[in-house]
Amino acid sequence: MDYFPIFCQLNNKPCLLVGGGEVAERKARLLMDAGAVISVVAPTFTPQFMQWQNEQRLQCFMAEFSVADLADKWLVIAATDNEQVNQLVYQQATEQRIFCNVVDSPKQASFIMPSVIDRSPIMVAISSGGKAPVLARILREKMEQWLPNSLGALAQLAGKLREQVKQRFATMSARRYFWERFFADKALQAEIDAGRDNGIQQRISTLLAENNQPQGSVVLVGAGPGDAGLMTIKGLQQCQQADVVIYDRLVSDEVMHLVRRDAERIYVGKRAGFHCVPQEEINQILINHAKAGKRVVRLKGGDPFIFGRGSEELEALIEHQIPFSVVPGITAASGCTTYAGIPLTHRDYAQSVRFITGHGKGLNDAQWQCIAQDNQTLVFYMGLSKADYIQQMLLNQHMRATMPVAIVEKGTLATQKVVVGQLQQLAEMANSMQSPALIIVGEVVSLNQKLQWFGTTLAN
Repeated sequence: MDYFPIFCQLNNKPCLLVGGGEVAERKARLLMDAGAVISVVAPTFTPQFMQWQNEQRLQCFMAEFSVADLADKWLVIAATDNEQVNQLVYQQATEQRIFCNVVDSPKQASFIMPSVIDRSPIMVAISSGGKAPVLARILREKMEQWLPNSLGALAQLAGKLREQVKQRFATMSARRYFWERFFADKALQAEIDAGRDNGIQQRISTLLAENNQPQGSVVLVGAGPGDAGLMTIKGLQQCQQADVVIYDRLVSDEVMHLVRRDAERIYVGKRAGFHCVPQEEINQILINHAKAGKRVVRLKGGDPFIFGRGSEELEALIEHQIPFSVVPGITAASGCTTYAGIPLTHRDYAQSVRFITGHGKGLNDAQWQCIAQDNQTLVFYMGLSKADYIQQMLLNQHMRATMPVAIVEKGTLATQKVVVGQLQQLAEMANSMQSPALIIVGEVVSLNQKLQWFGTTLAN
């Protein structure tokens, strides 16, 4: 985060604007909209500034900037075409610990002016940190089209209802459920758009009269392999609406940043050789929170139905008649191999793919014989600690010792590590890798050098 985003309350606060040209005009309009008490200092002024002064909307002082102009000011904007003057304003303001913006020079400013979408009291500010102001403007224009003009009126109405809603609903979850329905109610939106006061009041009365005690439920959400951008939109929506999020070790910090901030977070992570929360206890946690009327998200790395024990957790919910739904995620095999430049299938090398757990029940010789067939890709989940065993079993089934293999550690994340080699080196390769990691075996691994696009690959 290059800049800490804040919204300043400038109503009746003295502010200084240095500059009297067209650029300064734009800044003056923003300060006036915020209700600031504005002093403008410049050798010359545009006619617009003179008009504003006549309307007593600001005060103009025809003079060069001096340190005395900063007295008692809350905020300063330097908007002249003289770089030396702008720099002087910034230096003097900084010495007095007054926030200062220098137009078109973010490196010489203690705050920057974002592109603003005004649906007061709803305000949306977009900033590129001064690096791409045109991009910020384009984003603002797109969002202007998405956000209805009546959004501010809806927010004003919500503000008037806060105490009434608080008295009507005793719990935070019930209030939150009401507000979610309130803001999503299309009938209410239509009445506001039409300006029908009677219709607005009738719709509010209906919403307040309805039962707003949410029924407890669980949503099993696949978080994907790590990169937060790979989470589905529906998964993100569920994380934003949850009262409780129960997550494990394979859910990345990037994904957890997307969870609603005031949601309760319960870590039930597991790592190889150590289970900090038994599966039975995880099941009970889900049941207890759902029975308490909370909306629970069970967030799992990858896809919850691919080696994620998601079905086992749902079976426990069914026994207690708890409603549930499932949001699939991008499984690690798909995400990690893609980020490693390794296609799972290729018409010249692999016409099928197998996902195999390294921690499952033992496989017999016949099963290993099928696994070791030609023209397919093998992906071993959780197999790092059994790499020696996997190597030996495949060699026993006459898979050639030079078959390309890869291990992908922390796939899709910035810390991703990929090592490629041959089957006869697999156990040795695993010694230099850490969990979570995937083992990929097959001719498609040889395409890594050509298709690699994310990070780097090390040859064993």
